[in-house]
Amino acid sequence: MIELLNKVPLFSKLNHQQLEAISTICTKKTFKPGTVLFNEKEPGSIFYILSSGSIKIYTATSSGEEMILSLMKAGDSFGELSLIDGKPRSASAQTLEESVLISITAPSFIGLMKTHFGISLGIMQEMCSRLRDTNQHVQDRTFLDARTRVIKSLVTLANKNGTRTGNSITIKMTLNYDEVSQMAGVQKPILMQVIRDLQDKRLLSLNGQEMRLDLGQLRE
Repeated sequence: MIELLNKVPLFSKLNHQQLEAISTICTKKTFKPGTVLFNEKEPGSIFYILSSGSIKIYTATSSGEEMILSLMKAGDSFGELSLIDGKPRSASAQTLEESVLISITAPSFIGLMKTHFGISLGIMQEMCSRLRDTNQHVQDRTFLDARTRVIKSLVTLANKNGTRTGNSITIKMTLNYDEVSQMAGVQKPILMQVIRDLQDKRLLSLNGQEMRLDLGQLRE
């Protein structure tokens, strides 16, 4: 537990004693694939840390279409905004595969912030980082063409969730093609067209649920 907490950006600068104090208020639970942890606009009372598995954070458009905001991997944390400002969830969260999650309730979480300035500072830094990511996501959808958005989304997935060997990155695809197209903000036929084009140019290869990107050639 201590080793995992130390990898969480919000807690990474805390000492061993502080991490031990946090571990005493943590609860661990395993969730099946496809479990909705919380829905957009509902009250929030739990802060989550992902121990293993993967989670998609998404929101819905006025027409009901999903827009994936981010993909969480082991060590990532989410759900703290509603605990801090008391407002409804700004997005929904769902498991993509069997996932083990550490949870901290709102009263315990607020108590930590009151007693540890380092935690409060880490939260503010993480929130700033996520706000920048959201702003960049909006700019990409506004100014980048569909092909560039697809490639950038694949590279983002690779950098965050892939395993790198030289200029090659292998990604375990926990998202299906519909979800990747939502993340890139393009229609599925356009996504498939770009993927086929990258395959023809040997920039990308598929093997079951794995995708391999050649970053060296892609940059060229």
